[in-house]
Formats: sequence, structure tokens, C-alpha cells
Amino acid sequence: MRDRRRPLFAANWKMYMGPHEVEGFISKYTELYAPRDDATIVIFPPSISLVSFALAVEGRSDLEFGVQDVHAEVQGAHTGAISAAMVSETQATWGLAGHSERRSEFGDEDTMVGIKLGRLFDAGLQPILCVGETIEEREAGRLFDVLERQIRGALEPLSEDMRRELVYAYEPVWAIGTGQTATPSDASGAHAIVREVMGGIVDEENAKAVTILYGGSVKPGNIKELITASGVDGVLVGGASLGPESWAAICDCGR
Repeated sequence: MRDRRRPLFAANWKMYMGPHEVEGFISKYTELYAPRDDATIVIFPPSISLVSFALAVEGRSDLEFGVQDVHAEVQGAHTGAISAAMVSETQATWGLAGHSERRSEFGDEDTMVGIKLGRLFDAGLQPILCVGETIEEREAGRLFDVLERQIRGALEPLSEDMRRELVYAYEPVWAIGTGQTATPSDASGAHAIVREVMGGIVDEENAKAVTILYGGSVKPGNIKELITASGVDGVLVGGASLGPESWAAICDCGR
């Protein structure tokens, strides 16, 4: 079983890193980064690169990987889509759901996100639920309401066991790819809300044990202050994870 609250460093490559680029990245990264046994490292390449990634890390138990999104159905006539069961055949072990770019660009609403989380669980993958507010919602004082709505809506279709095993990533939309970063205090406050909401849905004991990542313009220059903030168990990194040097520096933090 996965160690809860174990430091977790996750990279979301988004629509970067095609199959031919993966091997070169992994080769360089492994030159720079010495495996550690006190943290979990997960990379989310684009779906088309999952098999290439699996081959590039074959035999390395210290590098895990997952899928950025799956379809809500198990199978069917859904051109261009990929199912959680298909992903599991690549040896991937993780999956994202509810990323803000999926919500804004593809219309993934809370209930849909919850169904996708269930599909990931059913396929034997460990899901990460992404939540976060826009700058307008934050300035209007709606942070708690937004996070509570997203969490309750996504957890609605899930069983009690699934709810207990979920990992969260708090990603303020206003800090994703903008260069703006939440302060450690901002991150701690939002993570406390996630635990409070989860405590009301599941129980306080599990709320204290749940893993919550921070994501939003994380880079080598700010990783230390973020990863040591109260209630922050790891990070979900976008742009800074695309360079093997910067990603290795991030993964080395706290060693």
C-alpha cells in the first residue's frame, strides 16, 4: 500500500515530450538524479508517450508514471479518447483528474471528474484529484466554497474506500503557467481547507493522513519554501519539469 504523507514529487508534461524525446530526457535526468528512498517520483507524460516512457524506465522502481486524463467510459465509440484500463496495460500506476486545463478547455465538471476518478481506481491506478480557484474566485472570498464544491462533487460517485485513498493536488488557476506563485501561507491555508472538507465527508483521521500536493509555477528557486510549508506533502510541477536539470533539482529538495 502507498505510504500516506510520504513526500511526492509529480511532473505534468502536458502536451510536451513526444515518444522520441522521452528516452533522451530520462537518460539525462538519471545522470543528474540519484534515486532516493524517502520520496515518490511520478511523471505524467502525454498519452502517446506512455509506452515509450515505460520502456525508458524499465527496471527502475524509483520512477513511476501515469496518465494526464482518461475518458469517463470503460470503452466505446469515443474517437481520440483513452480508457483507464488501456492505460494500466502500459504499466502506468497513476492518473490525474480534474486539472484546471481539462475543466476550462474540455468542460470537465465536478461529477465527470468523479466518474473519471472511479475509472482510475477500478483500473488499479492511483488517482490525483486536482482542485483550485481562479483569481476572480479568490478575490471574491470564495476559496472555501470553490474547493468544497469541487471536492464534494468529485467524491460523490466514489466508494468510501476510494475516498480514503485519494491524493489531492491544490493548483490555484491564477498561478498555473503565469509565473505567479502562491505563498507558503496561501498553500497551507488551501491545504487546510481540503483537509477540513475531507474530514466532513470521510473522517478527521483520514483527513490528517491524506497526501496533498501544491502546484502552480513551482521551480527550483521556490521549491524549498513550498515543500516545507505546513500541510504541503509534495508538488505537481508543469513547465519546470520539462528540463531534466530543473526537474532533478526539484526532486533533490529535502534530501
